[in-house]
Amino acid sequence: MSMPQVHIVAYCGDLGYGAARGAEMLVAHAGLRHRAAASPRAGSATASAACAPCCSAPALQALALVFFLPFDGLVSLYVISALFGLFQGGIVPAYAIIVREYFSPKEAGARVGTVIMATMFGMALGGWMSGAIFDLTGSYHAAFLNGILWNLVNISIAVWLLARLRPRLATA
Repeated sequence: MSMPQVHIVAYCGDLGYGAARGAEMLVAHAGLRHRAAASPRAGSATASAACAPCCSAPALQALALVFFLPFDGLVSLYVISALFGLFQGGIVPAYAIIVREYFSPKEAGARVGTVIMATMFGMALGGWMSGAIFDLTGSYHAAFLNGILWNLVNISIAVWLLARLRPRLATA
């Protein structure tokens, strides 16, 4: 999921648009990601509503990564980068809501910290992995496919967790 923000500047350079255009795309991506993260829903979210971003965000991120494959024009890269940022923005704040819904307040700090640490580790690994794939193949095409596959893994995990939680939610 970190592939676009880690490699968009180099990708734009490889396409001949230059690093400045890639940096602009990174700003558009980050700005929308932070805007989405900074606008939480009012009121207390139920666990199922909190889990929804954990399913939909990877699906939308995968869709944005799919768009990187056929489109490499300057305008389309700006649009796709912005969309990816928007799609990525809601997922991390949802983690804290999910922890709050399922664990006691005494455990929240350690659990949220663990979840965020795992998220950052995964993002770092994903950025590195995309670079390693580029180094092996000489193209970002395979790196985008790798990101799509990992998003599918995330979707599978979220759906499995929701299926396990559904009976608990129905009795609550």
